[in-house]
Amino acid sequence: MLEVAIIGAGFSGIGMGIRLRQSGVQNFLIFERAQRPGGVWRDNRYPGSACDVESALYSFSFAAHPDWSRRFAQAAEIDKYLADCCQLFELDLHLRCQHELLAADWDSELACWQLKTSQGVFQARVLISATGAFSEPKQPSLPGLESFGGTVFHSSRWPSDFNLNGQRVGVIGTGASAIQFIPAIQPQVAQLNVFQRTPAWIVPRPDRLISQRGQQLYRHLPVLQRLRRWQIYVVRELIGIGFRRPGLMPLMQKYALHHLQRSVHDPDLRQRLTPDYAMGCKRVLLSNNFYPAMTQSNVNLITDAIKAVTPSGLLTRSGQAYACDVLIFGTGFNVNQNILASRITGLQGSTLDDCWQGSPRAHLGTMVAGFPNFFLLLGPNTGLGHSSVVLMIEAQIELVLLALALIQKNNKALQPRADVQTNFVSQIEQRSAHTVWSAGCRSWYLDQTGRNATLWPGSIGEFKRRLLPLRPHEYEFL
Repeated sequence: MLEVAIIGAGFSGIGMGIRLRQSGVQNFLIFERAQRPGGVWRDNRYPGSACDVESALYSFSFAAHPDWSRRFAQAAEIDKYLADCCQLFELDLHLRCQHELLAADWDSELACWQLKTSQGVFQARVLISATGAFSEPKQPSLPGLESFGGTVFHSSRWPSDFNLNGQRVGVIGTGASAIQFIPAIQPQVAQLNVFQRTPAWIVPRPDRLISQRGQQLYRHLPVLQRLRRWQIYVVRELIGIGFRRPGLMPLMQKYALHHLQRSVHDPDLRQRLTPDYAMGCKRVLLSNNFYPAMTQSNVNLITDAIKAVTPSGLLTRSGQAYACDVLIFGTGFNVNQNILASRITGLQGSTLDDCWQGSPRAHLGTMVAGFPNFFLLLGPNTGLGHSSVVLMIEAQIELVLLALALIQKNNKALQPRADVQTNFVSQIEQRSAHTVWSAGCRSWYLDQTGRNATLWPGSIGEFKRRLLPLRPHEYEFL
């Protein structure tokens, strides 16, 4: 029997594996459905894919990397960093790729999880979900899509070596992925029709190359990189105050509007790119080249809603037809639909889906009452709108390690008390009501009930203090 089974080999799963080994736990496996680890950075390899958080902060504190080539690393470099972490900390011994979890059932008699994967069955005393929020692409159901005669794909499933030269391309969506790949493909295509439902608030990305001298300094004087990491952390925590106190957001809005006005001189185009909701209510994006790309002669911004897909392109509600050879969905992910929720069954035969009813809830975003010895990394209300989720992952990992020690010490299964979980979720809801995320706009931060099930309504420091140290009275043994 395994001591620990981890589902997913992205940032969360790899980080958990590293800390397990560092803590002396060797009897664990990481199950990954894909052919190799990497998570979101393995999958999202579209042109221009990069992180919106500085690399010095978007990396493990226990696996510093002095050789980042840019201040904001691109997807390939982050993917390589995770692969290097697997090699450096010998996680290959624990990785089981092409093992998709099909079902996990809690066995009360044996006090363990019975796992069924695509490559066999396993038993594990502890089960950890590390699937992340951006693993399942969201693609709207458009009438007539099956009739389209060209190529269709989601940005997270970009075909390798796909040639867009001279093509007429329709891009659906202008979110975080689209504003990165649109500038990258604009010079190649003959015509770029961008279908926008809602404009985003966009601020400049203060990116730059990191010189070889800078990398050498970080390599030989690691304290400098730690200081840089701390500086970025503090600045981003200060920015985060504006999300929790909406009265401060107009200052940031002025900054974003100045960026738009400086980049787009056509008043009609600028108006169509101007959001009509409070900044921060939806994800704030970073880009230096999206607005300039939208002003190019081969780019057409369409705000009329799509009515249907035709064999030769797209038809809008006004009756206008747009010819396209390729359709690219930049429509994001099913953030609030955990892909394992219907496959994990706890006490009394209830699945996570049964318990959540479309609105995910967890104590400390990490454990769920009724699911003993089960942990979620980047679970409900652990996302951030202003900083690096790697910091949230690390705090959760340390909580899991403390819980594992408690499980081993008592030789019993552990779960949060239902009343404690209810109280925690209630506090989250009360605090979320006063944030910019509850300002009235529709966003993926909110679940199907309209509740914020995604973001943590506080500072990162506060999250760490709430999780650590583990408070035994909040849990019960089975």
